[in-house]
Amino acid sequence: MPLSDDDVREILRIIDESDLDELRIETNGLRLYVRRGGAPPREEPEAGGDERRLIEAPKREEPPASGQEASDGRAAEGASGSDGALTIEAPMVGTFYRAEAPGARPYVEVGSRVEPDTVVCLIEVMKMMNSIRAGVSGRIAEVCVENGELVEYGQPLFRVEPDR
Repeated sequence: MPLSDDDVREILRIIDESDLDELRIETNGLRLYVRRGGAPPREEPEAGGDERRLIEAPKREEPPASGQEASDGRAAEGASGSDGALTIEAPMVGTFYRAEAPGARPYVEVGSRVEPDTVVCLIEVMKMMNSIRAGVSGRIAEVCVENGELVEYGQPLFRVEPDR
């Protein structure tokens, strides 16, 4: 039985909420290896070419006291705090896309109004597209990454001027 996208998400949620640092799952020719932080061990592919998926689980991090957490994305108060802007951070490692398809209009631009449930971008992980929601209300002040760029967990994606 192959792992579904929901199965992988559930595995990552369990790892994130547990004290586990590493998990290996082998089923019907699929090997899933999840490790919290650090570099994964080097393994040579076996003859027969079974598929391997490597997922780095997010490092534990306490959410900011004054920040808000989106359903898919994370919003945290800006580091400077003086301008009051919030940062929408990557909730996972993957490839950042501003639009649904090449040549399509971006989900948001600088100046776009967003609500907590507004999809602001996609992050592709293992050929699976994940919609990232703003998690805050306000206006996009800055797009922090380029389309097609690899993003890390917690990396700033957008700066948002919150509603007052």
